[in-house]
Amino acid sequence: MHEYTSSARVWGLSCPGFPEEVSRARRWTRDILRGSPLAEDAELIVSELSANAILHTASGQTSGSFHLALAVSPQVIALSVTDDGGTGTAPKVEHQDQDAEHGRGLGMVSALAHRVVVHGSHGGYTITAELFTEVGPAGGHPC
Repeated sequence: MHEYTSSARVWGLSCPGFPEEVSRARRWTRDILRGSPLAEDAELIVSELSANAILHTASGQTSGSFHLALAVSPQVIALSVTDDGGTGTAPKVEHQDQDAEHGRGLGMVSALAHRVVVHGSHGGYTITAELFTEVGPAGGHPC
């Protein structure tokens, strides 16, 4: 393989900020990852991150949108959801007790993914969840 050629494949999808778009995002993810043992976890992560964008940011307001990116390589599946911002606080993983009605979504994403990264900018936040396709001995990372 040429040194500048990557075996990773990347897809992108932009969705209007309507609640019914969450099911579209799930279906899109499921279609791309068909046959992968990580497809169900990825679908659940995309569902949660897309719903959060619509419920908690300007993405869910009139003319709002959210954007998905899905990168697949032999080592990792990386799922990113970018929102339209408009909140005073950054998304963060909180581990709520079992009776909490809100605030458990990113904790669930964190439990499913091997790594969750939040990137902020003036235009919104991008949350990326990484699922490693191969976990080394004792839970080590593949690199």
